[in-house]
Amino acid sequence: MHVDLTMLEWARAQFAMTALFHFFFVPFTLGMSFIVAFFETIYVKTGKQEWKEITQFWQLIFGINFALGLSTGIIHEFEFGTNWSTYSWVVGDLFGAPLAVEGIVAFFMEATFAAISFFGWKRVSKGVHLASSWLLAIGSNLSALWILIANGFMQHPSKNSVSSISTLQDLK
Repeated sequence: MHVDLTMLEWARAQFAMTALFHFFFVPFTLGMSFIVAFFETIYVKTGKQEWKEITQFWQLIFGINFALGLSTGIIHEFEFGTNWSTYSWVVGDLFGAPLAVEGIVAFFMEATFAAISFFGWKRVSKGVHLASSWLLAIGSNLSALWILIANGFMQHPSKNSVSSISTLQDLK
């Protein structure tokens, strides 16, 4: 089987560019989620309007970074399937499991509470809105945890997982 090195280099460059943006925006977003929730907690406890304004300002910054991190993360998943299809086929059962948990649990948690947090200022009570901000922060960081678990396997596969991969390669 002949591998076209120019296509391989383009695939690596595409993945690197996506990773560059993803790794820049996501860590900032993860930390910012708790800062926004903390500022809103101060607003709810004190009732001072300036804390609401501070919260909404930083929530806007968080929202922009959240959208960029989300979109580059989705592109990453597609790149694994398109650019590294053999890798995905061989380790898909092991690598895909934590990503599936991330998608089903944490991502839906993020999506639900992001909607309430961003659009619920005049629609829900202060307590519900505050809870949604904290749950958004927790969901975002749970999402990162599951992705780091998948990445940990990718970087250092265990002996048991490697033996199951060898078995899969023997089936080819």
